[in-house]
This record gives sequence, C-alpha cells and structure tokens, in this order.
Amino acid sequence: MFTGIVEATGKILSVEPDRENKVFWLKSSLSGGLKVDESLCHNGVCLTIEEKSATSHRVSAISETLNKTNLGGLQRGDIVNLERSMKVGSRFHGHLVQGHIDGTAICIDKMEIPGSWIYSFEFDARFASLIIEKGSVCVNGVSLTAFQVGMNSFNIAVIPYTYENTNFPMITKGSIVNVEFDIMGKYIQRYLELSK
Repeated sequence: MFTGIVEATGKILSVEPDRENKVFWLKSSLSGGLKVDESLCHNGVCLTIEEKSATSHRVSAISETLNKTNLGGLQRGDIVNLERSMKVGSRFHGHLVQGHIDGTAICIDKMEIPGSWIYSFEFDARFASLIIEKGSVCVNGVSLTAFQVGMNSFNIAVIPYTYENTNFPMITKGSIVNVEFDIMGKYIQRYLELSK
C-alpha cells in the first residue's frame, strides 16, 4: 500500500526483453536502502525488487502490466516516480494507493500559470463513475486532486515542489500517464452493482 507521495525519481539505465516481460535497471537515491523482494512503486505501478546495488535496482514488468500501463513505452534515460510502501503507524499525506493501475490517460493540455501547472487528461469513459470533483486520483504515482471532471476527462493542478521533484516536467500534450482511481470508489461501485 502506498500514499501517492513520491520520494524520489529514478533514471532508466536499461530495458531488456525477457520473453513477454521487460526487465528494467534504474538508478536512484532509494536503491541502496531497498531490500530484495520489497515492493516499490514505479510511476504508480507496484513492482518487486529483484536485485540491487548501492546505486541501482532491477525490476520486471509482465505483459499484463506492460499492456495496462505506460511502462511498456519506457526507454533508457527516462525518469520515473518512485515511492516505498507506507509504514503502519506513521502519518501519510496523500491517499490510499494500491499500486494497481486501472489504465492510462493521455495529456490533452498543459498550461503554466503563476505558481502552478494545470494538466488536462482524457481517459477511458468506462472509469467515469470512479472519479469525482475534488476527489483523489493517482497520476504516475502522484496523489492529486481532480477538478473539472467530465465523463472521460479531468484536470489536476501541480504545485512547484511536486513539479520539480517528479517526472511531471516531462509530461506534455500527447504523453501517456498511469492512472489509479480511488479504491473507495471501486468498492462502492462494486457494492452497488451487486445490490441490484
């Protein structure tokens, strides 16, 4: 379980195919403190640490993950957002994030205004019931507040600190991002479907 508060970014050192999977080596400030078999969120995707060194770590993504997220398009040199799993008993400042991506969204607009950046995203309308005005949404592993929510679109605002400490500078019109909708909405939707 995660909170959507990015701790560091990682740089892709290599991407290698492994049957239908892809193996990634990343360099980051978190790598040295990780343990093999630990979960680490990469652009919002929960992946297992398979190997590590003092400055880098290796993870793999299976075909299901590659098809449902933006990890399949990552290349050497790309920057990803990283977050370690939350600790029980400590404060968390985002919202409950599983690291299980629902799908991707495409950036349809990016606008810089004094003090922040506004992004507009378009997503598959089948997820429309899972996002609400001023509700939480996780974009590339970052906990954000959605506004101007439509049937297949939403906006988010990014403050300078988040902009400078995540991969949001690389997100431009046409970029594909990972989206995880609020888990509470999923349970409510499931309950309502089964109650009919």
